Amino acid sequence: MRFDIATLFPEMCERVVNESIIGRAIRAGKLEVYCHQIRDYSTDKHHRTDDTVYGGGKGMLMQPQPIYDCYVAICNQLRTRPHVIYLSPQGQPFTQQKAIELSQRENLLLLCGHYEGVDQRLLDEIVDEEISLGDFVLTGGELGALVVVDAVGRLCEGVLSDTVCFTEESHYNGLLEYPQYTHPALWRGRQVPPILFTGHHANIARWRREHSLENTFYKRPDLLERAALTKDDWYFLEELQLMETLKNRLD
Repeated sequence: MRFDIATLFPEMCERVVNESIIGRAIRAGKLEVYCHQIRDYSTDKHHRTDDTVYGGGKGMLMQPQPIYDCYVAICNQLRTRPHVIYLSPQGQPFTQQKAIELSQRENLLLLCGHYEGVDQRLLDEIVDEEISLGDFVLTGGELGALVVVDAVGRLCEGVLSDTVCFTEESHYNGLLEYPQYTHPALWRGRQVPPILFTGHHANIARWRREHSLENTFYKRPDLLERAALTKDDWYFLEELQLMETLKNRLD
């Protein structure tokens, strides 16, 4: 899979993507990530990419032409049109399901705005969708683009050692992940749950499922409305709800 990031700060993005798992995947040829300096496509002698906003107001707005020329250059390199994402607080919230969806594409172009954003005409011309990390505003789209590269890239074939590395994680199946433990078995008086030492795979799987449900019930109950739950899952959740009701009455 190939990612292209159009940004005013390519060095910032390159430092991050070349580290850790994503960096190893790039060096192994499992992923491609290219960071493009939008200023290189400015016709201004000072390589400016922004200007004042029509109608007045504070702040500067990124001009459409340098970004469009950068986009055309990337299309020419790819010999096809990539799926273009604009990182914006006005976009749809980024979720694990969106990461899974995007991981099925061959080429993603992530556009990073700055200052007051980007001229709307450019967005209307080339952008396929807008994505937001949440209901807050950052100084630019670079952090959002890096989050998308990390979350999507790790789902691509060969990046992680096994698909189980992400299929049992929080949000992949609509639930939060179960608790996990490593050595030592006893730490500061806290012991690893004995069932995890038994080697009984069915019992361990059931324990993990129940604790995944329990984590979701207490931390993100809103997720349960959309999760694919079995009859046994519902019985377990009903027991949790009954216990919680009794606890509240006693308190």
